[in-house]
Amino acid sequence: MTLTIVSLLPGLQNTNGDAENAAVLAARAKWAALAVQLVAVESHADLPDRVDAVVLGSGSDASLDSSRAVLLTMHDELRRWATEGVPMLAVGTGWELLSWGIERPDGTGIEGLGIVPGRAVPRRSRITGDLVVASPRFGILVGFENHSRDYVGAEGSPLGRVRVGSGNGRDSAQEGVVMGNVVGTHLHGPVLAKNPALADDLLGSAAARAGVEYRPGAQASVVDGYAEAAREAQLSRARAAASAMNP
Repeated sequence: MTLTIVSLLPGLQNTNGDAENAAVLAARAKWAALAVQLVAVESHADLPDRVDAVVLGSGSDASLDSSRAVLLTMHDELRRWATEGVPMLAVGTGWELLSWGIERPDGTGIEGLGIVPGRAVPRRSRITGDLVVASPRFGILVGFENHSRDYVGAEGSPLGRVRVGSGNGRDSAQEGVVMGNVVGTHLHGPVLAKNPALADDLLGSAAARAGVEYRPGAQASVVDGYAEAAREAQLSRARAAASAMNP
């Protein structure tokens, strides 16, 4: 069995390198001695016959309408994948496009695909910086956030609690949304490179659906050491910043 990992719209949705989360999944699958193929999908015609995991990165606001138009052609597939438990990771505007919709400061909006609950709403100023999240399912997650919208309506199904940063904002102290095996998040990085536990959970679900077993390979443990060093450096920086703000 060959696992097929799809990177959706990497040409439009890769502003922060988030489309490379698909490459992280493919690499970890190879290190586990699993057969894997990574497919870049820029249009409906590019969709493979079988899909085992999906990554949708973040794009600029200028690409929102273009990305939405392409995603609409895949609406039935996206809804089916979510219903059937296909692991899906959506970051930033990719996540927002899968929501109920995106509100703009001028009162206009973009209707989302309705795959996950909640919607993106304007905030007064852009938020950038470290984001640390405590997730009951994935443990401590780290990355950085860079967004000009908050997210509301996901209170019952967040990815986790914010330890450092803003996350979904509006004083919710929450970050992201999880619906089954669909994960939406503000975490850039790419998030799977810094958080192998999240990557392995997604791969484990993909492998189980395909009838194979996933166990991280020896190379994964080497790379995870680098990831842990990067995580600790970010956590130390975040702790120092929090201490400075609350002497």
